Amino acid sequence: MCWSVCRCVAVGACLVASVAVFTGKNLHAAEPVAGLSPTVGSIERLDPRLDAIIPKEATIDVLAMGFAWSEGPVWVPAAGHLLFSDIPHNRVHRWHDKEGLSIFMEPAGFTGPNEYGKERGSNGLNIDAEGRILFCEHGDRRVSRLDLDGGKRTLADAYQGKRFNSPNDLTVHSSGAIYFTDPPYGLPQGADDPRRELDFCGVYRLGVDGTVTLMCDTMTRPNGIGLSPDEKTLYVAQSDPAEPIWKAFAVADDGSVDEGRVFFDGSTLSKTRQGLPDGLSVAADGTIFATGPGGVLILTPEGDHLGTLLTGQATANCTIGDDGRSLYITADSLLCRVRLVGENPRR
Repeated sequence: MCWSVCRCVAVGACLVASVAVFTGKNLHAAEPVAGLSPTVGSIERLDPRLDAIIPKEATIDVLAMGFAWSEGPVWVPAAGHLLFSDIPHNRVHRWHDKEGLSIFMEPAGFTGPNEYGKERGSNGLNIDAEGRILFCEHGDRRVSRLDLDGGKRTLADAYQGKRFNSPNDLTVHSSGAIYFTDPPYGLPQGADDPRRELDFCGVYRLGVDGTVTLMCDTMTRPNGIGLSPDEKTLYVAQSDPAEPIWKAFAVADDGSVDEGRVFFDGSTLSKTRQGLPDGLSVAADGTIFATGPGGVLILTPEGDHLGTLLTGQATANCTIGDDGRSLYITADSLLCRVRLVGENPRR
């Protein structure tokens, strides 16, 4: 199978055409005009504190394109590469600065013999303390792990005997526990799918002993999730157009959470900008990079909005890599990168 997608991306003040071509296992972007890196969008600076996080000369650089819907990026420090999902194509891609792009895994989120909707692949990815890749799988409706020997293992696929909707995103606590969200986006017919067994969208904690505990069942569409550096706060995005918010939950010593509070309200931004609260990444200094209306919002732990990476695309997720020197962004058909100031490793 061979296909190509042509997109126009901004380079300085001009537009150039960049073509992503998939042949076999490699996807490459055409060389940009005059050797310039293709870029998209712009960086909105609302607070001078942003200069200590993102250099003034930074741009939103396009690394690859041509995906159906890119999602769930995770940096793998031991290998020095990025992994991310292309949900409709049921693939996980690998991107390396010197080696470019390749397919890391296919299928990645649905292993059945039949068709299963348009959002059947893996979504959020992460890494545990032993370096094993963790997956939120839409089609197989589970949280799974790729062991170091190459075998894949189901960690959880049900709550109280009822199958999850479609696990979306996850974050790992230092204890080894996994917090994850479970909206219905991966079901072929969404919330109204007859396969649905749970009548709510949950936020869960998967303990190291395999116990699944419901943390919250009041968020209408829980999505991106992350922990603060001290692990005392759990952030969860809600991708509901009727209430596009981010919530912050206080985490107790036993891993449980309180009822939560609205950390940031994106209602005003969503009226004029494309996108809803989706994935997020938390830096070691507590800065939250949250995809949402316009692109990627940069928020302080106090909820101050410092600025936005205006991608010009519906933007799904982001992660910090390169020892804290880069923010990788999955934005619709694109994989992008923004350089950061100094070392600020991802939590």
